[in-house]
Amino acid sequence: MQPPKEIISRVEAPGSRAGWLLGFPAAAEAGAVDAHEAERDRIVQQQLAGTPLSALKEAAGGRLRFGAIESAGLRTVADIRATNHRRLESIRGVGPQTSARVITAALQVEEAVRGAVRVRFDVDGRPPEQTVLLHMLRVLDASRRNIGPLSSRLEKLKRAVEADLRPARLEYRRIRRFFASRRRKEGGRAAFDRLASLLHSPAAAALRAEMDEVEKQLSVLMEDQPGVWGDYTAKPVLYNGLLVEVSGLQGSYDSPSREYVPREIVERIRGFDLDQSLLDEGLSLRGYQSFGAKFALVQERTILGDEMGLGKTIEALAVLCHLRSHGASRLLVVCPASVLVNWEQEIIRHTKLRCVRLHGSDRHLRLRRWVRGGGAAVTTFDTLRSLELPNLEIDAVVVDEAHYVKNPSALRTKAVRSLLSRSRYALLMSGTPMQNRVEEFCTLVNHIRPDMALQIPLFAGAAGAEVFRKAVAPVYLRRNQTDVLDELPEKIETTQWLRLGGAASAAYLRAVAGRNFMAMRRAAFMTEQPEGSPKLRRLIEIVEEAADNDRKVVVFSFFREVLRRTHAALGPLAFEPITGSVPPARRQMMIDQFTARKGPAVLINQIEAGGVGLNIQAASVVILTEPQWKPATEEQAIARCHRMGQIRPVEVHRLLTKNSVDERMLVILARKSALFAEYVRGSVMKEATPEAVDITDRGNMKKVVSQAEQERRIIELERRRLGLDE
Repeated sequence: MQPPKEIISRVEAPGSRAGWLLGFPAAAEAGAVDAHEAERDRIVQQQLAGTPLSALKEAAGGRLRFGAIESAGLRTVADIRATNHRRLESIRGVGPQTSARVITAALQVEEAVRGAVRVRFDVDGRPPEQTVLLHMLRVLDASRRNIGPLSSRLEKLKRAVEADLRPARLEYRRIRRFFASRRRKEGGRAAFDRLASLLHSPAAAALRAEMDEVEKQLSVLMEDQPGVWGDYTAKPVLYNGLLVEVSGLQGSYDSPSREYVPREIVERIRGFDLDQSLLDEGLSLRGYQSFGAKFALVQERTILGDEMGLGKTIEALAVLCHLRSHGASRLLVVCPASVLVNWEQEIIRHTKLRCVRLHGSDRHLRLRRWVRGGGAAVTTFDTLRSLELPNLEIDAVVVDEAHYVKNPSALRTKAVRSLLSRSRYALLMSGTPMQNRVEEFCTLVNHIRPDMALQIPLFAGAAGAEVFRKAVAPVYLRRNQTDVLDELPEKIETTQWLRLGGAASAAYLRAVAGRNFMAMRRAAFMTEQPEGSPKLRRLIEIVEEAADNDRKVVVFSFFREVLRRTHAALGPLAFEPITGSVPPARRQMMIDQFTARKGPAVLINQIEAGGVGLNIQAASVVILTEPQWKPATEEQAIARCHRMGQIRPVEVHRLLTKNSVDERMLVILARKSALFAEYVRGSVMKEATPEAVDITDRGNMKKVVSQAEQERRIIELERRRLGLDE
């Protein structure tokens, strides 16, 4: 038998290692925080170095003169922050009072800049400081993923060793043992026996082997930095989520605007324990996502209207996982056919839920299995009408793109409403504002909360955005990208004004003469040769420039003929167009192929098909070939790329022609967008329609002018401008 001292030494080492591993995630987090602060300091100093001394005038009350200071070579705020009172006062004409005011003003400017700075990863420039930060975030993530599952066993081992280590040492300390009381000797022997048993137990041996493997992996990660940027580009959502956490901004995202959400609801949400055990371990909910899931669970029947790109799907999955963990069995998602495959992939990728597809020829067989075994089922609006669900109780229903069921008389609406009536939990999702009237939004509320629908005043829309937001706050939650995604790369929007000429001008004239509004909109592309089309020429130039910079491009148009001509002009660089006739599974496969292709590529989309429900973060250049009647249509399309997971600044190019239908439409759209912003973007509970009042004369509160009437007016204005009615 081994000597007691050797046995105790052998069992002490795993106990110490367990304590070290338990403390490693906190140490890694502290390292990541330090790396973030170092990078933020670099950005702050960079901005101060580009800020002239004139910026200090406002901070100092506008009475400072900098001529003498600038003559001494101090020309930026960074120069002032790097100097001291003695250096300033050595300059002729600068006394103690002036130097104190200058340094104080510089400090105030620096604090203001620091408060506004947000670290965003530059995947193209890859500054060394950001490489270190990414490395520390990867170590933090790895430590949590590897040590987290072992934490309870490590803690148990650590406590057991710490509790018995000191009394057990009495076994080999003979002098102390000689003078010890009988009780201490018996306690020491018992402690030694427990440690010896722990040392030789199979469970402890298995844990030591797992500790060896974890330490080995962490050791490799601590030394390896070269591959961290590749890991970031593969998992930007994970890294940016960790970035938000270590930056200290997580807490500011945990709730919406206080003035609209009733206090009692906020307090209930704060006290709600969201069970995330069935979510994938690698998925970390943002604070606002956790709040959204809790809001849906606390209120039970709600509408989630987060702006496109914020991860509404993840919030819904968190709701379903929580309910399944607490005994719910039958969970059902209803969505458009275009996003059915995406929902399946997200359930399989991000949760431990059993995914059941209720679509296709075998849907009835799968339905029977789901009724018996439960799980997260996914079906489409059209398929739902054919499913036999008589008197079947469903635990939770999620309706994606809920604006599809805003027409009370539509068959799909009746099918969804019947389904919702049999479920305790209901979550309607839509990142699209209601397109016509507040009454249509009330229809959605009526699907899930008829009592709440009755409480929304009929005049809510006409009374203004604030009245409406307060009325719907208990049932409706909406956040915008600017509210919660500080790490999202910049979106650079450019309007490309072009002139019609030659063949394109002739095509436009023919369209106006024939009073063909749709032909007027696409006339700039309708030339026999690509070089005759001003929009196609510019589109090709943008694509070529993007290709030179190894960037992917997405093109959106309403018209299939425009897509066809664009595809023909771009050749092998472009994928075949995604249109409404492309099956959903095929669309997703094309997106996957586009994402996986090395180097530049172009994805061409019909805006009503490819602009909804698809994630295209691989692209960072967006081209819109013509204006759309609904402001939300363009926003949705852009949000396919400018969304969580995007790692590069997104360039948006709008191709427009002067003296044409494009200009006429923009005048109308500008008014519509301004009114939409007042209702939708002003707070968190905000998706009423701007079109509840007249978009051309809001002050007189006229009824909405129909799209057909607007088109007729534009045609007549263009005919007069071109002299066709003389």
